[in-house]
This record gives sequence, C-alpha cells and structure tokens, in this order.
Amino acid sequence: MAKHNEIGKIGEEIAARFLQSKGLTIVDRNYWKPYGEIDIVAHGTNKTHFVEVKSVSYETGGIGDPSVSPWPGRHGTTYRPEENVHPQKIRRLSRVVESYIISHGTGKWQFDVIAVYIDPKAFKSKVKWLKDIVLGG
Repeated sequence: MAKHNEIGKIGEEIAARFLQSKGLTIVDRNYWKPYGEIDIVAHGTNKTHFVEVKSVSYETGGIGDPSVSPWPGRHGTTYRPEENVHPQKIRRLSRVVESYIISHGTGKWQFDVIAVYIDPKAFKSKVKWLKDIVLGG
C-alpha cells in the first residue's frame, strides 16, 4: 500500500474515534458507489453526518505544495488537506449522499469535513472539524 493510502486510513481511524468522543455513533465506513465514496457516516443526536476525511502527514509531503494555501506546520509551511475537497469532489460526494439518503431513509443530515494532521514520529495528531458544509453543484 502506498504511504499516502496508509496515512489516509490512519486519518480515517483518528476521525472516527474523534467523532465517537464527541458523542456520535459510526454507522458506516467507506460507503462506496461507482461515482464516489463517503468516508464516514455517523449519527448524532438528531441528524446524520456524512463525513469526508482529508489527512496529511509531515512525512508524506504537503510541504511547499503550491496548489493549496499555506498552513503553518511543525516543519514550516504545509498545506490544508481540507482544500482537496474541490468542486468536482463535492459533486461526486453529493451523488453518494443522495444515494445513501434514498437507500437508508435518512432524515435530517449534514455534510462535514474532518482534516487530520498527523505527525507519525511524535505519535501525535491534530483534528479540525468543519461542520455543515454546503454541498453545491
């Protein structure tokens, strides 16, 4: 498995545990359709959360990537992984969310992004939860 895929899986696990610590119940992981995938589906007190997880490791890059805005990291400038939720990705995610809602009868819902910053050498991570993102086409 490529290093960035490993970091992505670790980030998803960190995000799931983070959501559970906030009182949400994970009901589905990696809900897949041919046109996209939702990383985490979780139930909160009165709504379903569809969560896209974006992770970055200080080992796998992100430092000096000109395609995204700088974010001050431990080792200088790195990027904000949540910026990888671009318009094309949002369109695909919207279709997957619609599919899940139709097949599972979900009531109130929201779309969230969780950015996970991982420092594997220090065995630390930082989580940023962006709540109730508007899905527009």
